Amino acid sequence: MEFDVTRGDIAEQRADALANAAGTSLRMGSGVAGALRRNAGGPINEAAVSKGPVELGGVAVTDAYELDADHVIHAAAMPHYGDGLATEESVREATRNALATAEELGCESLVIPVLGTGAAGLGFEAGAETVCEAIEAHDPTTLTDVRVIAYSSEEFETLDAVAERVRSTER
Repeated sequence: MEFDVTRGDIAEQRADALANAAGTSLRMGSGVAGALRRNAGGPINEAAVSKGPVELGGVAVTDAYELDADHVIHAAAMPHYGDGLATEESVREATRNALATAEELGCESLVIPVLGTGAAGLGFEAGAETVCEAIEAHDPTTLTDVRVIAYSSEEFETLDAVAERVRSTER
């Protein structure tokens, strides 16, 4: 499916669903999860944790509270903190499951970060390639607007280059 890349804070995005970069415990710590938790203005961390733990690559859905979205899809691309790091396979499964869950919820728009990077341990370029490839391979039913987001200018430049490479690869 077609997708866009954008730069900014995921907690300031407007979409039907925002994807959270989660661990299997679904506890919302730092990074993307921290930004969503701080800006949600409600008990999003408690709601997420109450739905966990989930399998590696699994997802859980919570309300978005005061975020400009209807849902937050918590995508577990890494094991529980301290129990290992994300892999390309766990990122691929978490991305696929986030997309499928957004479709099940009837979402037209989804903003997803590059899962599995930062504290999760996967290199940003490898994570970006895995997320972009999973989105490119997705056959949408309700989704028409999927945006992959990077926070910093440097990460955005890498994400943009990776997205162009993935889009131009013949499948």
